Amino acid sequence: MTHTQEKITYPCLPLAIYRELAAHLSQIEGVTTELISQQSQQFDYEQSQIDHLKIAYPPTLSALEKQRLEEILNYYAQIHNSYTREVKEYCVS
Repeated sequence: MTHTQEKITYPCLPLAIYRELAAHLSQIEGVTTELISQQSQQFDYEQSQIDHLKIAYPPTLSALEKQRLEEILNYYAQIHNSYTREVKEYCVS
């Protein structure tokens, strides 16, 4: 079975907002989230503590659930900043 994993990055988004976003996405049945910490050794107050948000979901995610995922991501983009998105498919046995 093939699952989808995405790397979502909102530049300079604060930790609290990343957590809020992850909580909203986790409400979609089948979607899992993981916050990936910043790896920089230099402290920069302007830089987010989070490098990116990793989300994963099965191929059985319905069109309605995918649309809801898009709506949530776009809502945060409207309020905070645009985001980048990398999609990767992987097999689960």
